[in-house]
Amino acid sequence: MNHLSYLAHTVIFILLVGCARQDKNTSANTGQLNVLFIIADDLNCDLGAYGNNIIKTPNIDRLAKSGVVFENAHNQYPLCGPSRASFMTGMYTEQTQITKNNIFLRSSIPDVITLGQRFRQQGYQSVRIGKIFHYDNPSAIGTSGTDDVYTWDQTINPYGRDKIEEYKINTLSPRKYGATLSWLAANGTDLEQTDGIGATKAIEQLDNFSKNGTNFFLAVGFYKPHTPFVAPKKYFDLYNTETISIPKSSDNYLKTIPDPAARSIRAKPNQLNLHDSVAKEIKEAYYATISFVDAQVGRILDKLEQTGLSKNTIIVFTSDHGYHLGEHGHWQKQTLFENSTRVPLIFSYPGIKNKGLTTNSPVELIDIYPTIMDLTGISTPNHVVGKSLQPIINTEIESVRKSALTRWRNGYSIKTNRYRLTQWGKNGELGYELYDHKNDKKELHNLSSDTNYRLILDSLQTLLNTRIDKAKLKPEGIGRQLKNFTPLPKAPNLTFGDKYNSKGELIYTKK
Repeated sequence: MNHLSYLAHTVIFILLVGCARQDKNTSANTGQLNVLFIIADDLNCDLGAYGNNIIKTPNIDRLAKSGVVFENAHNQYPLCGPSRASFMTGMYTEQTQITKNNIFLRSSIPDVITLGQRFRQQGYQSVRIGKIFHYDNPSAIGTSGTDDVYTWDQTINPYGRDKIEEYKINTLSPRKYGATLSWLAANGTDLEQTDGIGATKAIEQLDNFSKNGTNFFLAVGFYKPHTPFVAPKKYFDLYNTETISIPKSSDNYLKTIPDPAARSIRAKPNQLNLHDSVAKEIKEAYYATISFVDAQVGRILDKLEQTGLSKNTIIVFTSDHGYHLGEHGHWQKQTLFENSTRVPLIFSYPGIKNKGLTTNSPVELIDIYPTIMDLTGISTPNHVVGKSLQPIINTEIESVRKSALTRWRNGYSIKTNRYRLTQWGKNGELGYELYDHKNDKKELHNLSSDTNYRLILDSLQTLLNTRIDKAKLKPEGIGRQLKNFTPLPKAPNLTFGDKYNSKGELIYTKK
């Protein structure tokens, strides 16, 4: 081969390789679906799409009409930090070893591949806005808290008027907001609130992605409706306390359930036996805050449509756990009742075949990870033990599992299509609860001692123990599971404008 011939062949080879690389990059940017992952904090299923006729949630409802609604979805641990570590890794809390708040994920499982991290590995931009992994709400708003830096290319921590004017908030315990009931009908606009700012930042990100063509995993974590229930006053005006009812519960009821269950719903003394007018005002505030979050979801969905990104973006909407509003005499979470374990879960994406489908199949939050992987065509890491819900979405099968498993401290609970069985203590040594949702959706009649349900109880006990054993298995490919890690101390809430002496003692309270 002469010199000129060799040079010509070399040029042709370079051009062919360059074209091949260009085609591959172009395909990566235009062929794969993006993901918009929206998480509300402490949101139960009080949504229009889930049958609540009082709540005003038009935007989440329209998302539901464009996708698939999972009516029987449950978290794996009804506490913010453990739940979020669980669904972001696709594993149970026995496997993450995280059952408390304020724990860095890598202090327990340093080698795990999180959901956002998997997208980074595939050339996506992984962006977090607000709360995805745990940090104390509201004391750590504006910071990254115990976030996971492996998961994100970029993070945004909004901080709004609700933090600056925190001193105005009504609360059952002075200067306590996150772990106690607290509320405020705020002055000002949506755009001044932390979640309003978060939605604005999400809109900016979508605008950028629509222009640069980058594939993205955009995770938007709203801080509401977690306490304090703060929203602009116009959302409070949507509700009338006279139309709001508060469930009644007597201490006699506690005698019908195991002691750990009774203690879980009497854990916060200052939230027990609230005066009816105060309870209604607080529930109104929770509803107002949900409507506020709904409006921010609407702003983001509108931008997705305007940019054209809705044509190639998967939308997932959910919450970290449910929330009691006086049911069983309890407020907030941290129980194994339906009010605490059940969460909204909606999937919507372009070309979905069964818009508006509602399914009662038992599903778990750890199923989100493998489902998104299947929908984007990305292989799921071996450690993920959740199950893809794509076959349900496509109506190929009715269910991928017989029950949804939730753990709380020394208790485990499964929810099937019809029943809930809860076991307290090792092998049930502290007692059982059995509820038949066909006749008792509010879970007020414990049937574990009812001879008519003996066969059902035995069958569910076998199923529950099998589920517990599997949840304890070390997943393949998880890597190291470290021991003896401890949570960070809870971030103290310092209300802006208050003053403290050098010993950290409060000496001036802003009025």
